[in-house]
Amino acid sequence: MKRMQNIRKQRIGENLIYVMVWLVIILVPILSSKMLGEEHVDLEAIFTSWRKIAPYLLLFIINNSLLAPKLLQKRRYVLYVLCDLAVITAIFGAVDLYEQFFPRVLPLDETVIANRKASFSDLALPWNILLGLFMTGANTMIKMLYQAMRNEQVMEALKHQNLQAEIDYLKYQINPHFFMNTLNNIHALIDIDADGAKDAVIELSKMMRYVLYDSGQRSISLEQDMQFMENYIQLMRIRYAEELDIRIDYPAREAAGISIPPLLLIVFVENAFKHGVSGSRASFIHIRVTLADKLVCCTIVNSKRPRSGTHAPGIGLKNVRKRLDLIYGGRYALDLTDAADTYTVQLTIPQLP
Repeated sequence: MKRMQNIRKQRIGENLIYVMVWLVIILVPILSSKMLGEEHVDLEAIFTSWRKIAPYLLLFIINNSLLAPKLLQKRRYVLYVLCDLAVITAIFGAVDLYEQFFPRVLPLDETVIANRKASFSDLALPWNILLGLFMTGANTMIKMLYQAMRNEQVMEALKHQNLQAEIDYLKYQINPHFFMNTLNNIHALIDIDADGAKDAVIELSKMMRYVLYDSGQRSISLEQDMQFMENYIQLMRIRYAEELDIRIDYPAREAAGISIPPLLLIVFVENAFKHGVSGSRASFIHIRVTLADKLVCCTIVNSKRPRSGTHAPGIGLKNVRKRLDLIYGGRYALDLTDAADTYTVQLTIPQLP
């Protein structure tokens, strides 16, 4: 929307340039006649000057409103040059015929009548054609410059839309993945603790509200994202025993004024539960978020449970990397450390405006 407003402003700016130039040209005969202080203004002289300007104004209107928009936008440059030359020749040829056959329809300066110049501008026909080409050329250059600026705005808008669409696609891929894991947890809990499963459904409904309404925004406050994370952790706590040590440390006071992409940190917390928490032995997940120099630094350290075979990264981690690349480019740092007994994620991202 903002880019469309910028494009509209550029069109207004272009037209304003034309209006100002022609106002100056039209006012020059009045200002340069040195008759402003006289009792009677010689309107005949002013009208004569305006008649000299009239062919160029007509040529400008035809070029600016018809030839340039119709032909240059379709990149028919040769046809445009031929049509422009034909229009210029036709206009000044008609002026030449007018001066030859109707020289005294309106009183003109005697010098102009005697010399039979081929236009109201007192120039010969070839010079008027050359001056007309120069004027239409200048007009065309201005139009092409503004058109290039508008095209750049449109391309930036399309690029932003495509980028946002790809980010949304990746984000909405995470949502089903997230809910699939959560529903599996609730399903496993039903047979063990029915009341706990009911509480889990309530927690899940809170989280669904966040995903459906809040996560559709480009950015979300760190406070909201951490609250979503705490709801998820509360939901997961129901399934595991008390041996699970979970610690969360983040600057609660500043979190409301810090913006980050939604559904970004939860991916790492999901992985911590999925691959690091065991129901048979003590496990831990430690989450720490700090702020420094407009950077958000998140460190997640979790225990590891034994697993057999090789483990390939899931869709969550792949998508979060793509989202980080699309949102930040190279302005972020993501380090994954897979030690013998612990798994550490360190993510540093700039705050979103």
